[in-house]
Amino acid sequence: MRPIKFSIAKAVLKIKIPITFTIAWPAKLKFTSSEQKEIFKPSVEVTSVADKLFENGKYEECFKLLSSTEDQHNIEIKWRVCRVLYNIAKQPKHDQAHRDELISKAYSIIAEELESHSDHFAVQKWYALILDLKCTNDGIKRKIQELANIKKHMELAINLNPNDAALLHMLGEWCYQVTEFPWHQRKTAEALYTPLPYSSYEDALDYFLKAEAAQPRFYSVNLLRLGCCYLKLNKEDQAKYYLKLAASYPAKSNDDHLAKKEAAEILRKLKVKSDFTISP
Repeated sequence: MRPIKFSIAKAVLKIKIPITFTIAWPAKLKFTSSEQKEIFKPSVEVTSVADKLFENGKYEECFKLLSSTEDQHNIEIKWRVCRVLYNIAKQPKHDQAHRDELISKAYSIIAEELESHSDHFAVQKWYALILDLKCTNDGIKRKIQELANIKKHMELAINLNPNDAALLHMLGEWCYQVTEFPWHQRKTAEALYTPLPYSSYEDALDYFLKAEAAQPRFYSVNLLRLGCCYLKLNKEDQAKYYLKLAASYPAKSNDDHLAKKEAAEILRKLKVKSDFTISP
């Protein structure tokens, strides 16, 4: 693949700073050691500082740092730029047009690197994430057409790093969302667009459990999804266990607040159902 013809700085510094059916993703989840394994010496200091900024949710500062470094062709700089653009694009405080612009910029950068760095875990991981969000922005037809491709790159990434909790959760979410697709809408979509892939709650549960085993209690939505999957499989005791964990999770993000609220509501309905069943 030919080298990228524009610097990241030129491509993305036009973005306003601060800037403010998708797969649920833990925005502030810590990166893994596998994502750092190929840091080149000229970028070690920059990437180290950028990672700390990212972990602390200082996305605009992280972006400014990465886009101002001279080492713009370093893949360790490029995928980190894509990662921070993705997270800024997920923030609801920005209008949709601006979020679309951010994710389009991120996609153009990561897609250029896919062929020459196909064995790089972070490239495969963030390509899958960015493609998922881009297709969601492009509309349901595009999203359906790319579902299988999104999963393919998630699987390629997990083959490179089998213990990445966030990616395991992402695969579980893919399975869960595909399984949740209503039958009549599936038939309509297949008639208009292309056959949809199939999955099951068992498949989703397997990935969510693997994510939990890799990094226990790492993400409120993973706990919520475990509870939901067990409910779908008529295993109420297991469902309640994880739903209670989700409902009591210390909320630090919008995802946490939403997961806590949904888990509490499901538990309330289960209690009402139980009270009604045992009443004389």
